[in-house]
Amino acid sequence: MNRSELEHVLRASSAITDENEFIVIGSQAILGKFPDAPRLLRQSIEVDLYPKKRPELAEVIDGSIGELSAFHHEFGYYAHGIGPETAILPQDWQIRLVPVQNANTRQAIGFCLHPLDLAYSKLAAGRTKDLEYLKRLFRYGYVKRTELKKLIAGTNDVKLKTLLETNYRALAGKRASVTDFEAMTKSRDSDVDPNP
Repeated sequence: MNRSELEHVLRASSAITDENEFIVIGSQAILGKFPDAPRLLRQSIEVDLYPKKRPELAEVIDGSIGELSAFHHEFGYYAHGIGPETAILPQDWQIRLVPVQNANTRQAIGFCLHPLDLAYSKLAAGRTKDLEYLKRLFRYGYVKRTELKKLIAGTNDVKLKTLLETNYRALAGKRASVTDFEAMTKSRDSDVDPNP
């Protein structure tokens, strides 16, 4: 996906819901701060989003321009209408949102997660694909490990902080992430990075 395709999804979402503000929380949120992000960071063909003021309308988006819709078949990408609870985010994530608004969005605004908050959410999810994405954010210099560690350290919820710390260690190959560990106890598989 590229930036103009993200803008198209925002425009279409606005037309469907009659809403003008959306929160973009998935991996394509990287296109907010970095419109020319490397292909490895924008491989997904879906935009995870919800209307900021009326999140319940995410179902309408999903049903109209979601996966396997006519929109998806015509353009090769789609919207994934999700709820605000889908991503685990730090307390102050909203102050860092990156707005995307222009003529191509017909002035609808997509508030994209800042790369740091995107990294935090990927770390919390802890799946192998999320940790791989996080490694790429580090590799391209879009997120610094020190910044993410600081955000983890500021997490008040003890269980969440433990989850984040465990999954961060999985990036260094020191142990499996919590999500991977749960999967291993059922079906047995995991992930590695030599650079902590």
